[in-house]
Amino acid sequence: MLNFFYKVEIFSFFIYIINVRILNSMLKIGYSLEKIIENSSKLKEVYKADLRIGDTVIISTKNSNYSINVLDNAYYHVSGGWFDKKGVSPKIITIPGCTWGGKIIKKNIIAACGMCLEFGNHIVTTPIRKVYLIPYEVRN
Repeated sequence: MLNFFYKVEIFSFFIYIINVRILNSMLKIGYSLEKIIENSSKLKEVYKADLRIGDTVIISTKNSNYSINVLDNAYYHVSGGWFDKKGVSPKIITIPGCTWGGKIIKKNIIAACGMCLEFGNHIVTTPIRKVYLIPYEVRN
């Protein structure tokens, strides 16, 4: 029994060290509230207000690719990534906005490099690497 508690303490200490290292690395790259506010004005964003019905946004994240077709100002037709993996693609869904990987969300955008896209079913992508906007008029 003593051996079990000893292993639990070592495991808890190890998890604490990992969490402290993650927190420290996040603070170094700008995940404090002040840094987020400061850097948010430098983002190259795709604003929801700039999208029109029929536009397509192609998003490439660290792990996946998504195709997002604009249905109206609240709903999108999404395929790729998590939706393909779960077999529910294509899916009509809302997009609340983008986050920095936490709870702070920019509700007026659909994509920005370095941010994570959040879908209406609470799925959050890995950080966005590339964004392509294809206006409805130029599609075949």
